[in-house]
Amino acid sequence: MSNMGILEAKRPEFDELLSKIAKYADDFEINSELAYETAKYTMIDALGCGILALKYPACTKLLGPSVEGAEFRPLGSKIPGTSYQLEPIRAAFNVGAMVRWLDYNDTWLAAEWGHPSDNLGAIWAVADYVSRKNLSQGKAPLKVKTVLEAMIKAHEIQGVLALENCFNKVGLDHVLLVRIASTAVAAKLLGCNYDEIRNAVSNAFIDGGALRTYRHAPNTGSRKSWAAGDASSRGVDLALKAKSGEMGYPSALSAKFWGFEDVKMKGQKLVIPQEFGSYVMENVLFKISFPAEFHAQTAVECAMALHNEVKDRLDDIEKIVITTQESGHRIINKTGELANPADRDHCIQYMVAVPLIFGRLVADDYEDSVASDPRIDALRDKMEVIVDPRYTKEYLDSDKRSIANAVEIYYKDGTKSQKVEVEYPIGHRRRRDEGIPLLKAKFKANLATRFSPKTCKIIEDLVNDQKALESYNFNEFSDLFWLG
Repeated sequence: MSNMGILEAKRPEFDELLSKIAKYADDFEINSELAYETAKYTMIDALGCGILALKYPACTKLLGPSVEGAEFRPLGSKIPGTSYQLEPIRAAFNVGAMVRWLDYNDTWLAAEWGHPSDNLGAIWAVADYVSRKNLSQGKAPLKVKTVLEAMIKAHEIQGVLALENCFNKVGLDHVLLVRIASTAVAAKLLGCNYDEIRNAVSNAFIDGGALRTYRHAPNTGSRKSWAAGDASSRGVDLALKAKSGEMGYPSALSAKFWGFEDVKMKGQKLVIPQEFGSYVMENVLFKISFPAEFHAQTAVECAMALHNEVKDRLDDIEKIVITTQESGHRIINKTGELANPADRDHCIQYMVAVPLIFGRLVADDYEDSVASDPRIDALRDKMEVIVDPRYTKEYLDSDKRSIANAVEIYYKDGTKSQKVEVEYPIGHRRRRDEGIPLLKAKFKANLATRFSPKTCKIIEDLVNDQKALESYNFNEFSDLFWLG
């Protein structure tokens, strides 16, 4: 008789990776001034993206309490740019969905991709709730510095897990990393101890992973804009369960047949090539100039440089060659009819055509009113996308992490444009001095879509003073963004 059906019931030791994540979230001390400063910029940029998203009914229809009347005052988390005050699980969804809606917040690119500031949904919600609860009990609220520390750690957990583990190649979406990172830092903010954090993280892996179906043709849709909010809210839920004493699962990753690695990774072991520190926050990529999928950022910059040359010669174009990296080719090289804004902002041809024609690429350019211009699809039909092996190699090089693209225009008369090449987007660490003033301007413009000039100035003055910001009570910082 076969022994295949006999299981060993003895509890194993916790998987090493689960222990490392929990220990890092619990007690690792962040000493990098650069990480804290970059975390500030990441936080305000993500907030600005969320505030700008409130212009779009497709986003706002998903916000608020889970059902009408289910608000949570006075202890609830306040949702920036709105009058909502919600319990932390639902608040995390609201903030996470807002931040990600326009595909305009920060990015991390490695074997896996993602947007680490998606975790702000969980961090904001829990920090605000804990601060207000503490005050109601005569305790001190959390400081903004604690929130920045949580952001550094969430970035690090998500980003280091992304370095060599490619979830998209097995069909899973990167928001599973948001859920894992959000779970770990939310548990810490809630006051969980090491064991409780580890239990929570094990449950985050046991959840498995969302399919990337909604990110790719022919099913591309708006779920890609709220999936991270969903993941961060689940992280808060699992952290609260762990805080209440809910158990964990030691071999959630490695259990034969039933574990995450066998079920979801086709037997591949999850690896981290370096220990957790502050590397990811220090090297994170900002989307500063364009609300576009990050693999196309430099392609858009190339197209902008060619706009003046081609704007009056569109009918003279025979062919447009876009040179990109393998990841860009795999994710956003898309032909045929584009069904909605979510489809368009993941099409490199669309994101090149618009700036060639109009000399701009803004969030409204993905809407039907602009997409209906026949010149866009006419240019898309003339585009050829090729992969440069050097671009792919340097994209994966830990010392470079370039995201290169080039655009070249061929005309019917046999002439051609300069081949415009941009290897590092303006939001890259190598262009930080150039990028930060523009990032501040982006934040200022986004604030102005929702708040009075007086409120905008108060917020801007505060965030421009790193020490004052770090020592500010978080609930009071949250109050600045609330319209209730």
